[in-house]
Formats: sequence, structure tokens, C-alpha cells
Amino acid sequence: MGDLSNSDFYAKNQSNDSNRVAGFGCSLMELRSLMELRGTEAVVKLQEDYGGTEGLCTRLKTSPTEGLTGTQLDLDKRREVFGKNLIPPKKPKTFLQLVWEALQDVTLIILEVAALVSLGLSFYHPPGDASGESCGSAAGGVEDEGESEAGWIEGAAILLSVVCVVLVTAFNDWSKEKQFRGLQSRIEQEQKFQVVRGAQVIQLPVADIVVGDIAQIKYGDLLPSDGILIQGNDLKIDESSLTGESDHVKKAADRDPMLLSGTHVMEGSGRMIVTAVGVNSQTGIIFTLLGASTEEEEKKEKKVEDGHRNAVKKQDGAAAMEMQPLKSAEGGESDEKERKKVSISKKEKSVLQGKLTKLAVQIGKAGLLMSAITVIILVLFFAIDNFVLQKLAWMPECTPIYIQFFVKFFIIGVTVLVVAVPEGLPLAVTISLAYSVKKMMKDNNLVRHLDACETMGNATAICSDKTGTLTTNRMTAVQIYIADVHHEKIPDPGVLPPKSLDLMIHSIAINSAYTTNILPPDKEGGLPKQVGNKTECSLLGLVLALKRDYRTIRNHMPEEMLYKVYTFNSVRKSMSTVVKLPDGSFRMYSKGASEIVLKKCSHILNEVGEVRVFRPRDKDDMVKKVIEPMACDGLRTICVAYRDFASNPEPHWDDEGNILSDLTAICVVGIEDPVRPEVPDAIQKCQRAGITVRMVTGDNINTARAIAIKCGIIHPGEDFLCIDGKEFNRRIRNEKGEVEQERIDKVWPKLRVLARSSPTDKHTLVKGIIDSTMSAQRQVVAVTGDGTNDGPALKKADVGFAMGIAGTDVAKEASDIILTDDNFSSIVKAVMWGRNVYDSISKFLQFQLTVNVVAVIVAFTGACVTQDSPLKAVQMLWVNLIMDTFASLALATEPPTESLLKRRPYGRNKPLISSTMTKNIFGHAVYQLIIIFTLLFAGERLFDIDSGRNAPLHAPPSEHYTIIFNAFVMMQLFNELNARKIHGERNVFYGMHNNPIFCSIVVGTFAVQIVIVQFGGKPFSCKPLDLEKWMWCVFLGLGELIWGQVISTIPNSRLRFLRRAGQLSKKDDSPEEDANEDNEEIDHAERELRRGQILWFRGLNRIQTQIRVVNAFRSSLYEGLEKPDSRTSIHNFMTHPEFRIEDSTPHIPLIDDTDDDSARRRKMYSSQPSSPNKNNNAIDSGINLTIDSSKSAASSSPASPLHSLETSL
Repeated sequence: MGDLSNSDFYAKNQSNDSNRVAGFGCSLMELRSLMELRGTEAVVKLQEDYGGTEGLCTRLKTSPTEGLTGTQLDLDKRREVFGKNLIPPKKPKTFLQLVWEALQDVTLIILEVAALVSLGLSFYHPPGDASGESCGSAAGGVEDEGESEAGWIEGAAILLSVVCVVLVTAFNDWSKEKQFRGLQSRIEQEQKFQVVRGAQVIQLPVADIVVGDIAQIKYGDLLPSDGILIQGNDLKIDESSLTGESDHVKKAADRDPMLLSGTHVMEGSGRMIVTAVGVNSQTGIIFTLLGASTEEEEKKEKKVEDGHRNAVKKQDGAAAMEMQPLKSAEGGESDEKERKKVSISKKEKSVLQGKLTKLAVQIGKAGLLMSAITVIILVLFFAIDNFVLQKLAWMPECTPIYIQFFVKFFIIGVTVLVVAVPEGLPLAVTISLAYSVKKMMKDNNLVRHLDACETMGNATAICSDKTGTLTTNRMTAVQIYIADVHHEKIPDPGVLPPKSLDLMIHSIAINSAYTTNILPPDKEGGLPKQVGNKTECSLLGLVLALKRDYRTIRNHMPEEMLYKVYTFNSVRKSMSTVVKLPDGSFRMYSKGASEIVLKKCSHILNEVGEVRVFRPRDKDDMVKKVIEPMACDGLRTICVAYRDFASNPEPHWDDEGNILSDLTAICVVGIEDPVRPEVPDAIQKCQRAGITVRMVTGDNINTARAIAIKCGIIHPGEDFLCIDGKEFNRRIRNEKGEVEQERIDKVWPKLRVLARSSPTDKHTLVKGIIDSTMSAQRQVVAVTGDGTNDGPALKKADVGFAMGIAGTDVAKEASDIILTDDNFSSIVKAVMWGRNVYDSISKFLQFQLTVNVVAVIVAFTGACVTQDSPLKAVQMLWVNLIMDTFASLALATEPPTESLLKRRPYGRNKPLISSTMTKNIFGHAVYQLIIIFTLLFAGERLFDIDSGRNAPLHAPPSEHYTIIFNAFVMMQLFNELNARKIHGERNVFYGMHNNPIFCSIVVGTFAVQIVIVQFGGKPFSCKPLDLEKWMWCVFLGLGELIWGQVISTIPNSRLRFLRRAGQLSKKDDSPEEDANEDNEEIDHAERELRRGQILWFRGLNRIQTQIRVVNAFRSSLYEGLEKPDSRTSIHNFMTHPEFRIEDSTPHIPLIDDTDDDSARRRKMYSSQPSSPNKNNNAIDSGINLTIDSSKSAASSSPASPLHSLETSL
């Protein structure tokens, strides 16, 4: 990788003189080459060249304990010399690029062609005096000079309406991209890191970190930059994101001090000096190799091009493509795919969108068939009428006139197609999801993956943490057992034996993270601020309550002097710190879950503070008399203990089992964490909405049960299970210790509380519920988590919620939604929004399909009976605009109501179109067709006007057809009101005043319709109507509302025959073939596009050494919401889907159904026969166990780009 260091784009950073001038003792390049070393090699180099970390700090003008001074001048200079801690984002698409993308729509292209042909022909006048009569009767009639002059208007109007559609689509795309970027930067701004500046520990946004900063790192952090460890306690790092090795790497200042950006701290804590930021960190270098930032890319491209000109065929503007072979090869977001997108980026396509796209394709195919039949009938009718019945000869001079007829027929056909294709469907989903996401931000839900929003609406189970989610996470010590006395409230320090008190206070002060502190309140009379681990805060609060100061003890024993630290993790469930006493002996302080620490105690301090033996019988007494009563009050119990070691021989510290035993108990503290006041109500809402809430916690079973009762998760007298992790594992594992699905199925339906659970138990439970085939519907599970170890469960769940305040970076990255206030009631809001998205889409479908059915039938019948469509091309495009774009805006932005939480979840297999909706669609279609056909065939007699049927080629617009068009639009407008309700409610106006968008769109459409009819003239084929005719049109529209009430009266049970229609796009409608179809659709183009990249790749052998790196970015299986183009901070390095290569699945997911892990799971459950070993690990590791052979053949075929990529490397 070092060989990249001479590439041009670093040149500006490189002049060593400038660094020396700047007065730093080492240059950017020296630090970069230092960071490429590992292990002992790095330690030796550091010692020899820099004089260890001390020397390095001196050269970088920083202090290992006090950090940088933090003056603005110094910080600016550092940024100038060593770079900023951000990676320049890729430029967003310009509006014109988005317009060009929108123009790629097939139907629009067909229309443009038709319009251009029509335009061209309208300017053509046949030579000589070829009179109309000789060219067939249909051409004759009233046409005069002025009329034929106006022939071009129709073509121009079609082009104009195409422009409108394109601009609207492009604008939607543009605003969506803008929203994603805003969201992205919001996520980035929220990422802060602890840094020491001017001897103060402060939280800084990641982008503000500079070289020379002293950063404090702790369990759960995602490292924002490269650095060298100055001091560490039991530090273990997960470097799989860079090396692909899943084992955790132990870091120590004397063995392996190199810390790299983008890696996760899995255990321990420490301090590091920042040595490389932004594009110069290890992550940044890889990013640059992958072409994350465009300017660099263009400069580098010239370099690459010289070397590989023959290997790479340059394409125009392919900068991004050339530098991103890894992305596209992995089916991330390649430019080719972006070009395919019309109104939706495939990256964010959710399950619902997949279903709707499929539905749209099916409707489109039907429309294509109808339009083809229409054109064929018109052409045959014209030909038979003229050349067979009237026996006219085909004259050369008449050819242009005949062609004009054929073009007119073709335009009618295309118009039928345009109306039939519901391109508004994907648009509606995008608008609805984007709108929901925006509003959910206000409800404290930061959505990272769009589809999580909609999945949440189907959730049937929520597995929630206790601490911080159901409780306030503001812990206070309220009871204590010390010196053989159980104090129900915190005692006066005078009544405690001085020796016990002193030991306890030293143990608490030293054996807790030094980053944990209690600060004075922000405003007078407020509660003191708790910073860091809340359990430790409560213990420090106890020290303060006993009128002692923990800070003086910490000042006497600074962090560097701690001899050995065993940090807390989910296996130990305790934390221990070893200090060296003045006489050379060692003392270890320990604290942790009381039943676990007490098991390791063999002695206890008695009433005068002397050590006495602690027998098993005493332990049982203590559990019964102290721990259980505390736990039944809902208190968390923590035991504090210590042990002394002789200095000679020095104990073998790595032998944890022996070290952490034979302890002496000092005290047991009962800590209260009150239930959030709004939680019981939120849980009740969930239960009403058919969602089961389960508590999964690391706490004692009695504490957990007490809190569960307070929250209303369990009610006395119900049949439910409250078990701990040990009992849970005993019940679900067979003799060999393997998890069996049948056993889990016996446990989970009644399970409400799982206590003392490990992260593995949480994952097993979530997986067991999701894999269960007991009920007809597959369970949809949401999970909350805040710790690093919750990652697997968050990923496995259908929707993972991470805590925004207490959550670690690792948890946030594995999640789909971040709760910015860590509050359970925000999850209920997410459910409401999710259901609302689903309902909004159904409302839009109901409206859209009614219009489609009517418009297609009218155009088709009209064309066959009168050789002309009653609704003209431009009018159809206007109707299309109303029903697609405007209606999707109006119906997709309905705000949610509480009533959404009063019904049960839809479930995954529910058809998109319910029987009520089917009834409404066909009911309203019947009404509209009756009205339109009455007007078409009897309108001239009813209104006493000239008939518009059988008009000649360029005839002026007739009042007759204008009335039909106007009545049609009025019926759509009033039907839009009906469409607001999909569950058969009678009051369609309810809640309308809460939706200003809906009201303004309806009023706006009405106003534009008046303008079109009165002043549209020839382009819109409209003739102005008088007031009476307008009143009739509005009256016919109002009829829709009355007819809607009639339809609601008909019970669904009467309409058995409509049941099938509702199954049109069943939720589990074979996603297998769906994905297969879609894959096929894109594959050839993708393949062509990728060939060049693979050649380029072969040439670029420097990446060979790094390919493992890229392979390893699979640590998150699917990360969606961030718009992949905007990566401004290194910190978000791991949150980008383009870098995940799932080694277990060779197929390249290109389309929503296979885009994420959960979709793949959905596929398995919906299309696979249930197999007995449902919890086979293969599913877990992402191996596709699909039955569909064509899919598996395609997926691993040697032609697949990923395969060839692997072989070439």
C-alpha cells in the first residue's frame, strides 16, 4: 500500500519542508509509513526513530496527559499540514443528470417518438391538388386551412406534457437525494468522540479531530482515525473490517500499539495519540483506492490510464465507474443501475416497493396488450373501410395523409398504454416513505434504512432491553448491605466501620472507568449530571452521598498507575482492577452482578470491618435475606469485593479463573432505575395493536420480573414465562447442546421476560421467533439494543433499534432505526408510521386502479366503436399527471392517527389489495363507465349539442368530448376523497383538515382543470363550456361520493367472486422468481459494463494485497439508508453497503428482493417448504438455501462478474 504514497494527489501534502517549517518533528508521509507497520515491528520502529510514544508526542507538540492546547491557530495549522478528518464526498447528481435519467422511461420515449412523427407530418402538405375525397372518406369533412395549420399543436402538446412529467420526476429524485444527504450529515454530526484538550475531557464531532489529539477510547467505540496506543487496559479490537480476520486482536502499548480507523473496540479502554486522519488514515487510503472522492479519482485516473490504457475502454464521465469496481461487482450501487432508475433508487427499494413494482409491471403488461389491440383494431377498421368497402386505390400522393392517420392511431394506442402503466406506484412509495422518515425524525426515530419504516408496521413482536429503554437509565443507589447490616436507605457514614467504608470507597473510585463522572447540574436545583456508565455513576453517587470524594482518590492513583484491568464484558459480568500497594504487594478490587461475584467470595467483612469466612450456607442466607428482597423491589444488585496478592511470586495475571476467585466481599448495593412514566401506556398500546412485548435483560430475574410488572409486560394471574438465560438454554438445547427449533417453539409463545441473558441468548431468541413456522404468519420481530454485543441480534431482527444516547457505534451501525431519545414510546410511534405507510400505499392503489380500469376501457371501446378515443392523448397525460404524481403526493402524505394502533398487524401474506378495496375499485369503475358511455353515445341528445363522434382528422375540439373529459376528471377528483378510507369507513372527510397537502392538491387540480377546459383550446382538444354544463359535470362528480356510500353498504361477504382479485400481488408472491426476473432484466447490461472494470482490476495488482480488506467490509450485511454517494466522514466508513462482499453467497443481488439479509430471509420463509432444521446455521451465515434451481445456477455461474473477479484476483 505504501507504493501509493507517491501518487499525485498527496503531492500537496507532501513537501517535507513545509512540515518542518510548520515546526512538527515528523512529516505526513513518515506518519503514514509508520502506520503501515504492525506488532513488534511497529514498537521497534517507534522506539528507534521517535523515542517511543513520549518522543512522538513531543514531535507532534502534544502532551500524553493534557492533550493539545486547543487554540484555533494550532488546530488550523494541523489541518493544513496533516489534513482534515473527513473524506470528500462524491458530488451529488445535478438536476440535469436526473432529468436525463427520467427521460429513459420507455413509455415516455415511445410518446416522444410518436409526437415527433406527428409534428413532422403535420407540416407536410401533399403536392398538387390531391383532394381529400380521393384519399378516403375518413380524411374528408370540414377541414379548412386554419384547421390543418393547427395540426402541429397535438404533437407539441404531447411533448410539453412529457416535459412536465420528466421535470416532476427529476424534482422528486432531487429532493429525495437532498433529504438523504441531510439525513447522512445528521447521522455524522451525531457521532462524537472523547478527546483530551487542555487537560479537559471533551466530546468532539468526529470531523474535528486532528493529528496530535489524545483520544480516549472505550468499549463499543468505532475508531475515527489512526492512532498509537499510549496506555490501555485489557484492550481488544475487532479489525475484521480491515483484515478479514474475525478474531479480536489484543492491543498493548508495548506489544501492538497500532490502532486503525474503522475498527471496533470490543473490550477494554485506553488512550491513543491520533497520527493519521481523513484520506491519510488506513481507511481513507482504501477509500481512495476505491475512488470514494471524485477529485482524487480524476487525477489518479490519468495515472492509471497511462498504465492500463489498452486494458480499459474509457467511457465518457466514467470516472466514478472506473474507480469503483468493487462496489458494482458486489451489486452495491453501480452507476449503471442508477441510470436505470426512473423514480426510485434500487438501493432503497423495500419489500413493499418490490411488490408494487411487480404489480406495476403486471398492470403495464395488460396495458400493453390493450394498447396493441386498440391500434390493430383501428388500423384494420380504417383499411377495411377505405380499401375493401369503398374499393379506393392507394395513391402515392395520399401516402402522407394515410401515414398521419396511422400516427394518430399509434398515438391513441400509446395513450392507452401511458394511462395503463401506473408509474406513480413507485413514486407513491418513495414519497410516502420519505415523508414518513422526515416526520419520524420529529418523533425521535432516525431511520437508516427506508424499508425498516414499512416493516415496522407489520411487527408482531418487540424484544426490548430494560435499562434505558423501559427505564430512565438514571441510576441511584438506594439500599446497601455492609458490615452484616441491611440498610433500607443510605446510612450516615458515622454508623459504618471505618475500615469497611474506606475499602468500599477506594474500590468504587478506582475500579470504575475514569471516564465515568458525576458533574454538577446544568441549572440550579437540577439533578447532578451523570457521564459515562450509569451503573458506575450510581456507585460514585453513593460515595458522594457518604460525604466522601472519589476524585481525590483518583488523583492519587491516576489511570497510568493501574497495574492491570479486567474490563466488564458480557461473559465476566464483572470488572476488576489491580493496583500495586506501596509495600510492593498487589490488591485487586472487583465489582459485578451480585450472584456472580458472591459465588467467587470465600470471605466477607464483618460488623467491625474484620475478615471472616463466608460459607456456602451464609451465601444462601444472604441471597434469601438480602439479594432477593432487593430484587423484588425492582433493584439491580451489585456486589463490591477485593483480594490481596503477595508480591513474590507475582501472580500469573492471565490465568483469570484463579485470579478472580477467593475474593472478600465488602458490600452489596441495591440500585434503582425507575420505569419511564410513559412506558406502561406505550406497552398497553402495543398489546392492543397485537404486538407482544418481551423484555430481554442482563439483570437478575427478580429485578426483571418486578420491572416487567410495573411496565405492564406481564399481569399477575396470566399464563406466561419469566426465565433466566441458564433455564432458557436448558429448555431449547438438546443433549448435544444444539439449539432445536421445536424446543424454541415450546418456549417463545409464552416467554415474556428473559433475565441474565447473554447476547447469544438474545440472538437465539430472535432467530427462533423469526424461523418459527407455528403460526400461519411469520413473526416480524423488532429488537432494541445498545451494546456492541447486541450487534448480531440487531442484524438478525427484521427491524433493529439502536439507542442514540446510550448506544455504542457498533450497535448503531447494525441497526435500522436509531432512537434518538432511547425511549420505548418512540418505538410505538415507529409502528404507527409503518402502518401508515402501508395504508397510504393502499389508498393510492385504490384510487389509481379505478382510474386505470376506467381510462383503459373508455379509450379501448371508444377507439373500436368510433375510431377515435374520447379522451385525447394530451388529456390522458393530464389525467395521468393527476392520478400519478398529484394523487401520490396527496394520498401518501396522510398523517397517522391513533386508530392505526387499534387493529392487528396485517401480516406478511396479506394481499396488497383487500376485498374491500377490490369492491371499491370495481364499484366506482362501474359508476364512471356508465356515466362516460352515456355521455359518449347519448350526450349530444341530452345536452342538445353537435356529436363529437367520427370527427375528421384535424377537426376542431367538440363540446361533446370536452364534457366527457371534464366529467371524467371531476369524478376522479371526488373519488380521491373516497380513496382516503380503505377499511369501509363512511366519513371520508374525517381528518382531512389535518392534511393541508391533500386539500391544496385537490383545490389546485380543480383550478387547473377550469383553466384547461376554458382556455386549453386546440392543444387540450377542449371547447369552453358554459356554467350549466359545468354544473352538470360537477354534479356527476359529486355522484361519486353518494355512490361511495352505496358501495360501503354492500357487505363484502356478498362479493365472494372478488376474492381472487385481491390476491393480485400477494405479499409472499414468489419473491424467488420475482428476483430472478429482475436479475435477468439487468444482468446483460451489468455484465457488459463490468467487463471493463474487471480488466482494469486485473491491471491494478496493488489491490491484490488489499482484496481481503475489501472482502471484510461485510461486517454489516446490509446498510441502506445513507445515500451511498455522501460519505463525508471516515467514521461512516463502515456504514456503506458497497463494501460488503458476502463470501457465502456468490450471487450478485441487484434488486430489492436480494438487497438485504432480511429480504433473503423473507424469501426463504415465503417460498421454501418448512424444513425441520430451520435453525440450520447455513441460513444464519447467509447461505441461500433456496430451492429454485435456476437461481442457484445463475448465482454461481462462472459468467457472474463477482466470480470472474474472484478468479482474476
